Amino acid sequence: MDHRPIKLGVLGCGMIATYSYGVIPNLRYIPEKVELVAVADPVFERALEAQRAFNIPSAYASLTEMLADADIDAVANLTPIPMHGETSLQILQAGKHLVSEKPIATSMEEANLLIETAATRHLTFVCAPPDMLSPFYSEARRMIGEGAIGRVAFARVRSSHGGPASGAWPNDPSWFYQKGSGPLFDMGVYGIHEITGMLGPAQRVVAFSGITEPTRTVRGGPYKGKQIAVSADDNTLFMLDFGQSTFAVIDGTFNVNAAKSPKVEVFGRAGTLNIADYRSIRAGAPPIEVYRVDAVPGIGGWITLDAQRLLQEEERQVRLQRAILVDHLVDCIWHKSRPVLSAEHARHALEIMLMAMESARTGRAIDLTTSF
Repeated sequence: MDHRPIKLGVLGCGMIATYSYGVIPNLRYIPEKVELVAVADPVFERALEAQRAFNIPSAYASLTEMLADADIDAVANLTPIPMHGETSLQILQAGKHLVSEKPIATSMEEANLLIETAATRHLTFVCAPPDMLSPFYSEARRMIGEGAIGRVAFARVRSSHGGPASGAWPNDPSWFYQKGSGPLFDMGVYGIHEITGMLGPAQRVVAFSGITEPTRTVRGGPYKGKQIAVSADDNTLFMLDFGQSTFAVIDGTFNVNAAKSPKVEVFGRAGTLNIADYRSIRAGAPPIEVYRVDAVPGIGGWITLDAQRLLQEEERQVRLQRAILVDHLVDCIWHKSRPVLSAEHARHALEIMLMAMESARTGRAIDLTTSF
């Protein structure tokens, strides 16, 4: 089996590409898998800065130029949300494997076309977010599937933060608050992926959504004091129906300035499963806790899993940060395996987000049509 390094091009040289948690800096941990040969950005100076900072052979001012000139096998699409559909299609049509940031696209038509194009050309397509690669979520999925908490009744999933304008965001955060973006696409997608990754595809969605304040003021960083006109809903709460009276409540909002609750709570007839958020885990909290109504015969109690084992398994993902997406792509190409972070799962998440907005607009529960 040919396990040569994949030649990679990166489209978009913003924060998710170049910051310490981003894709490019952390590719150094997998040199046996990836050779970064090119970057492209329509703001060419950004591409040149990335080229100089990371010693990348080639820099381009457009995706078209990179696809035409660079010797690459795959592209990591790290562009802003509204550009994902168009640019990903161009990458796939050029015959390149693809890693895309979330969401997969902003319309179902785009998502369907991307999946069809990848399948027709026999290309591997991996789509963020990477949460279901985490041993915390794969272990939770296994335990729930094996009945550790009995039949699931409902779950609560916290996806959100206070929004880029609430802290010292290093770049202009305005676009996060404009139509075509917003916290549902930016943050709600994480919770959707997590809960559907653990419970399976949802069947219906119902939602409330709106704009909490028409203007946001940037609180810190180089754009401190800037006034942002908000045109995307910045406060969306929605419920998923998984069938058989199993529900989940998820948020996609820029209004969670602080929280102490678990990131995920799953309530079953025989117990409860909690997954802590990463900040709490770094502070020493156990990643997963389970309450069993029969922890010992006749007595309920909390059970802490072997945190050391889970944390050791998580170390590689923590080290790779966002480059874990590329790592997963290469594994799937090498082994001809179906991605855990599949485009079909990403399409299901997109449908949930779009139908959540439709539900909020119409006041109806909306049936979902996709699966994964």
